[in-house]
Amino acid sequence: MRHGPGRVLVAVYAVLGLSATVRGTYQVLFQFSEAPLAYLLSLFAGLVYVAATAALVRATPRAWRVALVAVLVELVGVLTVGTLTVLDAADFPDGTVWGEFGRDYGWVPLVLPLLGLAWLRRTRPTRPTR
Repeated sequence: MRHGPGRVLVAVYAVLGLSATVRGTYQVLFQFSEAPLAYLLSLFAGLVYVAATAALVRATPRAWRVALVAVLVELVGVLTVGTLTVLDAADFPDGTVWGEFGRDYGWVPLVLPLLGLAWLRRTRPTRPTR
């Protein structure tokens, strides 16, 4: 993660993690009654991005596995929430990070897990030989 595309990927995860966590925290604290599900999902998404960021910067097999789980949760989240917000927008009176497949964030939440999985595949730890 010291140079190149890995650095850019971590930077995007960090920015998205910070922005989604701050947004979600504010909404849960001050606007919760307006759209509780949407705000909790935004906060959850932010925490997933923070976990992915923290795991991606470490070069250990355990961190790689944590990053893989975080990116898979992110992918399932954006596809599930994206689909639900398109099919039944009434359940989401306000936007979420993953709503409409990340439309409010320039669809970065839809593309990012695919890039994350590609990066993790490229950097998969090798098993020690016996």
